[in-house]
Amino acid sequence: MIPPIARLMFRHLLSGPATLKTRLAPNDAAVSELAARLEGAAKARLGRSLAIRAVDAGSCNGCELEIHAVNNPVYDLERFGLRFVASPRHADVLLVTGPVSANLAEALHRTWTATPDPKWVVAMGDCARDGGCFAGSYAVLGGVDKVVPVDLHIPGCPPTPLQLLTGLLALLDHAA
Repeated sequence: MIPPIARLMFRHLLSGPATLKTRLAPNDAAVSELAARLEGAAKARLGRSLAIRAVDAGSCNGCELEIHAVNNPVYDLERFGLRFVASPRHADVLLVTGPVSANLAEALHRTWTATPDPKWVVAMGDCARDGGCFAGSYAVLGGVDKVVPVDLHIPGCPPTPLQLLTGLLALLDHAA
């Protein structure tokens, strides 16, 4: 007689991995259209790819997970004419996540100062807008606009990759 735990193990070993199917296929028509519009807007506005510097000002990392998702093979940010850079000196956009903590306010301001003009600041997520669920904490100054001027807020907790891409397109379409 086979013990119940062994039966359970064998059943799971033989059934294969339990992974979730993605809700978005890599060749989805809506994403492809958005990709073409983003690439065209970046080329028209800058004559080249849009360079983004991500700045974590004290977040819970929920928004960072969505930033990683927008870089995965499903969305593939590079095909949109957008890329992440390691230095603010090479960036056009500062993508700031999280509420601004007291310890990171000066670092955020220095990063903004190091970014060459023309530059845009995008506050990603509810926390970056007004402090979100961290508002009122002794360690939090509030939203990103308490430290640097913000050009675009992308709402959500956290915003989805499509919301992020749509927000960046809006930024390029309406930036002065």
